[in-house]
Amino acid sequence: MSALTASRLAVILEAAGVRAGVDGYEALGGGTYNFLYRVRLDDGGRLVLKLPPEDGMPRLTYEGELLVNEGEFYRAAGGSGVPVPEVVRLAADSLLMTEVPGEPWSALANGIGDVEQERLRRELGSYVAELHTVTGTRFGYPSEAVPTAGSWREAFMAMLEAVLADAERFGAKLPVSGERVRELVRDAVPALDEVTVPALVHFDLWQGNVLLTGDAGERRIGGVIDGERMFWGDPLAEFVSLNLFGEPEDDPALLAGYRAGGGATGFDRSARLRMALYRCYLYLIMLVEGVPRADPPARTAVTRRTAGTALILALGLISTTA
Repeated sequence: MSALTASRLAVILEAAGVRAGVDGYEALGGGTYNFLYRVRLDDGGRLVLKLPPEDGMPRLTYEGELLVNEGEFYRAAGGSGVPVPEVVRLAADSLLMTEVPGEPWSALANGIGDVEQERLRRELGSYVAELHTVTGTRFGYPSEAVPTAGSWREAFMAMLEAVLADAERFGAKLPVSGERVRELVRDAVPALDEVTVPALVHFDLWQGNVLLTGDAGERRIGGVIDGERMFWGDPLAEFVSLNLFGEPEDDPALLAGYRAGGGATGFDRSARLRMALYRCYLYLIMLVEGVPRADPPARTAVTRRTAGTALILALGLISTTA
């Protein structure tokens, strides 16, 4: 475990130019890869510190230098109107940022009624549309853990190939072979050429990464966090993480907010095909990452049943649509 000590924290704060003293710090839960701490300063300020795992910990290829991705996400999204932390300092061994207000949506979900839920999904949709107005210069992960490229086709296929290689490296049990995945997606790849502008994609917008503020019935989105799995790519990929095992139309409130924010929601044949490719990529990550993380058998069984079945369905859609 990448434990934080008072001396290590002092070095990080000094390097970041933080002049206030430390009133205390505590570990925050919810992460599955990096380690997260809240730092309370004696002037009343609060910061959040993220530390990577120790060197040598097994990880997927794309997970190399995830803090670089997260820092890039906050930097890029900061001018969009989306509430995100401000980066105080990014280094190879840490990411120090401001704390944004709120509690995870996932922790409050049971107390949110249908009307409030619909309003919040609309608000999230509008923020997602704002994210997608932010553009980059190359496609892929800023960390270069998987090399970026000048075309989305090249970048995405490198991302897909990396996770298939990880599956082989870790001996992950997939419902289809890596070679069969490559064979099935081959005819669908030209659809990726329709994406010519690298848009900012969070790619992990489940409710645990959205913070809510306010009283029951009047909650608003106070922050979008954990941008470490972002990439520059096709905005359609966002809808895959927003509706993990469903279709965009399953979330009409979010789509309405996305349209109101200027986002396009005309999902033609090519769009459906591209989303199927992105589903394959995400389901493969889910099926492979549990091996280096040593997920317990019960969790592994659930992942194989859900993501494994969904992977087969997505590949079937690709084979009949491409």
